Amino acid sequence: MAHFVILGAGECGARAAFALREKGFAGEITLIGAEPLPPYERPPLSKAGSTDARDPKFIAALEKYADSGIRLLTGLEARDLDTVARAVTLSDGTVLSYDKLLLATGAAARSFPGAPLGSPRIRALRTHHDATALRDVMKPGRHIAIIGGGFIGLELAATARQLGADVTVIEGLERVLKRGVPEEIAHLLTERHRAEGVDIRCGVSIEALTEENGKALIRLSGKEVIEADLALVGIGARPNVEIAERAGLTIDNGIAVDAYLKTSAPDVFAAGDCCSFPLSIYGGRRVRLESWRNAQEQGTLAAANMLDLEEAVSSVPWFWSDQYDMTLQISGLAEGAVTHLRRDLGAGAFILFHLDADGRLIAASGIGPGNAVARDVRLAEMLIAARAHPDPAALAASDIKLKSLLAA
Repeated sequence: MAHFVILGAGECGARAAFALREKGFAGEITLIGAEPLPPYERPPLSKAGSTDARDPKFIAALEKYADSGIRLLTGLEARDLDTVARAVTLSDGTVLSYDKLLLATGAAARSFPGAPLGSPRIRALRTHHDATALRDVMKPGRHIAIIGGGFIGLELAATARQLGADVTVIEGLERVLKRGVPEEIAHLLTERHRAEGVDIRCGVSIEALTEENGKALIRLSGKEVIEADLALVGIGARPNVEIAERAGLTIDNGIAVDAYLKTSAPDVFAAGDCCSFPLSIYGGRRVRLESWRNAQEQGTLAAANMLDLEEAVSSVPWFWSDQYDMTLQISGLAEGAVTHLRRDLGAGAFILFHLDADGRLIAASGIGPGNAVARDVRLAEMLIAARAHPDPAALAASDIKLKSLLAA
């Protein structure tokens, strides 16, 4: 009987395991996770809607794994991969042979250079354990310093303020959300955070991050020292490629895979945050995406291709962020855009359309209260997937429905 092994029990790995069963695979499935908990959703860890991070949102009940014939091993890491012998060695010494292998190892938070390791006052956010420790400090009378003005940092800033903590955000670049978010939207979010009492400092460099007398100390280049009950390092993530690298797999901003999520080793696939892949709608440009939907979609796609269905990556990148009552949604990749058009949707919501030099819609960025931009961003996503060249005037005109542009 064939044995499929999945390394990584996050959104991607768990989705792949269940998708294998849904697609009719009758062999053995072993799903291995480094954390002691069963697979859970990661987006709620940073978002204010989940104010009690002690209760993770599990992807499925334990009984479902057993009922589906999925062997779930938690609290174990893969230490060695032998692609010739087709075997994986786990941290407890167990050796598992596989017929096909999926690497869904995800990504890890980047650490701040020179910061003390293991300090309870200097933390990152990647796991449920991290989130629980952070929420213990997010309370009135406490001060949290967040290093990095990206999505994780700003979502945690909003959560901390809503729970009553004082917050300082320190960003080395000239504005927050420099990577992938238009300046107009970044400015709006900055003003909203400041209105909520967040001290946002941009264009500031940090000389040292230390812990002294039970406090985190951030020494800025101008000699100012910011003291906090906790410093949250949110300066991005790095793909977990170590086991793949040791096994000799090709690495290129993550584990390099083709359009079918196949690595350079026979019968070894990779999916989710850990891999980079060519995206046909952007001319085969190799990308690596860190998003919940990409992890879920690629888990399903990897399962299909492990069953030799040969389904290529075709989805449009999509990302969302909740901060206070505002929701930001982005479809596509705006790099290379030369034209930017705004469509107002009312109630403070708007969407920006990004077109390349040929007039093709390549990305859309929307922001507004609640789900105000969801429908329009979804329609824009469909236009991007269709490689449409919509009339710019029609895109900007709020009285012309995007659905009519899609029909055209």
